Amino acid sequence: MSAPEDLVLNTQRTLIYRVCRGIVAVLSQILFHPTVEGRERIPMDGPVIIAPIHRSNVDFAVSVFISPRKVFFMAKHGLFEVPILGPLLIRLGAFPVRRGSADRESMGRAEEVLRRGQALVLFPEGTRKDGLHVEPLHFGAMFIAARTKAWVVPVGIAGTERAMPHGAKLPRFAKVHVVIGTPLAPPESSGRVSRSQLSAKSEELRAALEAVYQEAMSR
Repeated sequence: MSAPEDLVLNTQRTLIYRVCRGIVAVLSQILFHPTVEGRERIPMDGPVIIAPIHRSNVDFAVSVFISPRKVFFMAKHGLFEVPILGPLLIRLGAFPVRRGSADRESMGRAEEVLRRGQALVLFPEGTRKDGLHVEPLHFGAMFIAARTKAWVVPVGIAGTERAMPHGAKLPRFAKVHVVIGTPLAPPESSGRVSRSQLSAKSEELRAALEAVYQEAMSR
């Protein structure tokens, strides 16, 4: 398998990236017929965290094509050990994360992506959640935003929980709606960002996610 570090060095939209992204986009169009509102709200340059709601394993597939920018994202470490899939994930801009532990390596890669002025998909809820509302978030998204000065874009995705519910092996036909919200500025501080600042900005992100999620579900 190619070294995961290679993805950080390769910020170009290579031929294999465009082909793989195109395949994902076509399959998503066939299966989900997605509508995307607010695509223009994602900054076209500079570091940005695309922060979607997370209700299904296919959320990453939808997140790949909501912006013309090349996006990077974390994926479960075990997927990189699967023949063919692992190298393809790397070429799509993925890098591994070990869930259930403080994976400093993957967080370091996430920061490096943003410091290179790229776009990173990061689910602020952490893992897949259930329910019609957004619960209090981890501080991770805003912590990385503070360290890299990245803007954070809340993204509501509705319908993927029907397209591939928990326990499903394959996606199914379902209509998906995506609503992209207004970018949020990162926490600012002359020194280390305080826990209270991270808490306040994370609540701001939670409220923004709740708004776009409710809007997406109403479509």
